[in-house]
Amino acid sequence: MKRIGIIGGSGLYDLEGIKKIDEVNITTPFGMPSDFYTISQLNDIEVVFLPRHGRSHNINPTQINYRANIYGMKLLGVDKILSISACGSLKEEIKPLDFVIPTQFVDRTNQARKYTFFEDGIVAHVSFAYPICTALAKKLHESAQQCKVNVHYGGTYINMEGPQFSTLAESNLYRSWGMDVIGMTNIAEARLAREAEIAYVTLAAVTDYDCWHPSHESVTVEEIISNLTKNVANSKAVIREFIIKAAEVPNSAEDALKFAILTSKEHIPFSLKEKLSLLINKYIGQ
Repeated sequence: MKRIGIIGGSGLYDLEGIKKIDEVNITTPFGMPSDFYTISQLNDIEVVFLPRHGRSHNINPTQINYRANIYGMKLLGVDKILSISACGSLKEEIKPLDFVIPTQFVDRTNQARKYTFFEDGIVAHVSFAYPICTALAKKLHESAQQCKVNVHYGGTYINMEGPQFSTLAESNLYRSWGMDVIGMTNIAEARLAREAEIAYVTLAAVTDYDCWHPSHESVTVEEIISNLTKNVANSKAVIREFIIKAAEVPNSAEDALKFAILTSKEHIPFSLKEKLSLLINKYIGQ
């Protein structure tokens, strides 16, 4: 049975109507995930939860082990991931406490974080023109509308490195590019989910106007935490509806690696074949 993965904050785990089944600690070939995975059940649908920053929020965006987090989801049978993340708005009409379902990403990180499973002896190039699963995004939009929250469908999420917030010049530059929201985490998750053949979608919770807006010249942690807390209840309602709708959606990424692996089977080191067996065995055999 395939499971639905949820990556987000610890406040999202306590969902009404969802029964907790198990907690699982996993060690992956890429190290330890951010925390243990909580397996729960809604109706007959199993859901796997993971806090990306750890339960005590002690891992900054650059230091998150994204590979381990996504590999662990794959190991637990997840074929669709919903990522819940805080973000700043770069447009007037996208207000704090709104939600955004972005359909594109722009990467402004400095590559300090690991973005691929395929390195050190194996090369794979997955298609990434459309990083979000459209079918899941539409179900997420329906879920948000059903819950009567302010939601914007589409737009571009620009992923900065962090952990510092933007300078005013950067914020205005991103606005001039037509970016919609800004965050620090989702591009790595989206890239790795595609390589792991897991469909991916983001629900971005707007906490602030970044620093470009006259009323937000200095973004404070206190303001962001306050708005994030207010959005938790709405996020929970949307997640609950989404889980039910997403269970019916086929995995749009299930063949992402079919033509992506360029290294011939005989030239892939045995140690790599073992390390990546979960991802590549269906294409190169044992």
